Amino acid sequence: MPEQEPQNLPDLDEDGLIRLQKLLATSGVASRRKCEELMLAGEVEVDGEIVTRLGTKVDPRVAVIRVSGKRLPPISPNVYLVLNKPRGVVSTMSDPEGRPSLAEYVADRPERLFHVGRLDTDTDGLLLLTNDGDFAQRLAHPSYEVEKTYVAEVAGSVDKSTVKTLLAGVVLEDGPVEVRRARVISTTANRGIVELVIHEGRNRIVRRLFDEIGHPVQRLTRTAIGPVRIGNLRQGAMRDLTLDEVGSLLDTAGL
Repeated sequence: MPEQEPQNLPDLDEDGLIRLQKLLATSGVASRRKCEELMLAGEVEVDGEIVTRLGTKVDPRVAVIRVSGKRLPPISPNVYLVLNKPRGVVSTMSDPEGRPSLAEYVADRPERLFHVGRLDTDTDGLLLLTNDGDFAQRLAHPSYEVEKTYVAEVAGSVDKSTVKTLLAGVVLEDGPVEVRRARVISTTANRGIVELVIHEGRNRIVRRLFDEIGHPVQRLTRTAIGPVRIGNLRQGAMRDLTLDEVGSLLDTAGL
């Protein structure tokens, strides 16, 4: 499916239903004719069942729809945003100490937004914002094991042995840390840049992890959460998640 932003609720009939091919076309999957072809080819699934009958009606607010295996998010008033948080900004909507907060970046939004998990004040990068409380709570919960990708600039030279140490599992005072993937991006005699993927959200866990192996973090950026990547989004800027990104995260959260 193309990368489109979630759409507003389309015109429904008196029963709150809409023809499936119209919903797919309205959501930006493809033209109406192409959506019909996808249905006839068995590429469209509703609530676990392949639907090939043209004219089938669905409730777009609750139906779990997949096109060629990819989840199409339900039509809803919920918003799903990604912010490239600058360093020095607190991951709350206000700060009693007067430090810059998320409120400065969402002041023009009418929704009451929640942040998904947290990002340390001195860490920049990707932060998800939404008005979907269940979504925010589930994705932040460790049991759903949402992968988070970080790029850390650390003190000291790093090499393959550093990666091996990370992947072998490092034990901190509050328990072991599982690093899913790690790679050295660059290194010099006194500085290294490492990308790593973890699924935990314990307080300052990446910084504590590198402290433990003797490479204190000098700068840290979160570049991805699950399928959502920061890409070329400039610092302080925000964008809507694409349909594919929302669909994938809803699957991860079991929603």
